[in-house]
Amino acid sequence: MASVPVLVLFAVVGAALAWKGGDYLVQASDRLGAYYGLPAIVQGAIIAAVGSSFPELSSIVIATLRYGAFDIGIGAVVGSAVFNILVIPAVSALAGKGQRLASNRDLVYKEAQFYLLSLAVLVLTFSLAVIYQPFGSPASLEGFVTRPLALIPLALYGLYLFMQYHDTLDHRATLTASVTDVDPRRQWVVLVVSLGIILVGAELLVRSAVGFGEVFGTSPFLWGLTVVAAGTSLPDTFVSVTAARQGNAAMSLANVFGSNVFALLVALPIGILVAGGTVVAFAEVVPMMSFLTGASIVFFAVLRTEMALTRGEAYVLLATYGLFLVWLLAESLGITAYVG
Repeated sequence: MASVPVLVLFAVVGAALAWKGGDYLVQASDRLGAYYGLPAIVQGAIIAAVGSSFPELSSIVIATLRYGAFDIGIGAVVGSAVFNILVIPAVSALAGKGQRLASNRDLVYKEAQFYLLSLAVLVLTFSLAVIYQPFGSPASLEGFVTRPLALIPLALYGLYLFMQYHDTLDHRATLTASVTDVDPRRQWVVLVVSLGIILVGAELLVRSAVGFGEVFGTSPFLWGLTVVAAGTSLPDTFVSVTAARQGNAAMSLANVFGSNVFALLVALPIGILVAGGTVVAFAEVVPMMSFLTGASIVFFAVLRTEMALTRGEAYVLLATYGLFLVWLLAESLGITAYVG
């Protein structure tokens, strides 16, 4: 069993590698998206979002295959989603021009609502597992999520890609000199190398989460919510804040929605497919999904007002995340018992 200082070192180095690898990956993805003439929202919701969400996907696969700890992957995805929807937009708004983040109807009525639909479909998938594939006693409310059930959210992501594809067809992009000067082969090489860096970072983050759980005798799910989620959210933060500073609010917000959609509809189901199925306990999942849903509704409400995220609304989001941290602290101290 590794000591606490070593585990902290693993977490710090893993987060740094995830951030740096995500930085390279997003830059390459962004340049490739611009080279192929994709609209800004599609670049943010698909290219940048998938790139910056690769650490979550890596962590859930590594946690499942190497450690048999799918709980860490679920915690990482849900914790990262809460961070993405509350902290990243708030920080991006405060760092952006005029300390506000402008929105538009495509973001509010397409991206945001599809993200809320993603939450509903994932909860529906877990509910079907509890109803039709019960595990343990009926009072435990546990269900076995099979591979066919995992295909439901993946199918919804296919619909998401279909929608973005048609948005791309409707977009008439004009390539500038700087875009046409991009060497696509070089960017593809950078993208592949960055994936390798992220994999190493994700391995260290998952190893630290497993170690912390053993040292402190706590749930791996709780450490996935904190250590792994924080580390894997760094690339998303970098992408959105950078886009906000450049005045590209559409890409900044689209990255948030796209990252969460990818994490919920792709990263989690792939983890289930790799594991061959997994047991999901409603006692753990429902409180977290409920908080994520509530946080998403708060974000959707403040984003819709004036079609912008203002400085005051940014502080509302940060305060909501503060409540989330207080709840996690209560969990770690044993005051509450939702996360076993």
